Amino acid sequence: MSQSPNPAFLSRAVELAEENVEKGTGGPFAALIVRNGEVIAEAANSVTRTNDPTAHGEVNAIRKACAALGTFSLEGCEIYSSCEPCPMCLAAIYWARLGALYYGSSQQDAAKAGFDDAFLYEEFRKNPGERKILAVQLMREEAWTAFASWMKSSAKIEY
Repeated sequence: MSQSPNPAFLSRAVELAEENVEKGTGGPFAALIVRNGEVIAEAANSVTRTNDPTAHGEVNAIRKACAALGTFSLEGCEIYSSCEPCPMCLAAIYWARLGALYYGSSQQDAAKAGFDDAFLYEEFRKNPGERKILAVQLMREEAWTAFASWMKSSAKIEY
């Protein structure tokens, strides 16, 4: 269950984002994971420093929080992000089962600074064959075997 938003946590996310820009270690994005009023993890964008296009502030914070808590589920936690998350980060927030998202800047603000996610949202609405990146389904029956094994497995950990 989420608590009331705490502006101090958002201020910290913004501070981390600004520090990241000043140090030249990544983009102007950062996030904190909070549980019961305590910061579990904080991280900034490190895409250019690590050459990892998935190293956004939110994803980095989720990774750190999961490591700190020893779990893949952040149920009961909240995320404070300096900016409205991109589609990848928003999906990661859902996969991590975070209970609430609080953010500062908007998608439109990010677009003004050259970070325009509108293209991604447009691509996701298209059928796979109409997208800019070629997407072709192959060997469906063969690929299904992994799901069939998963469904039968007694060793699986559901997530």
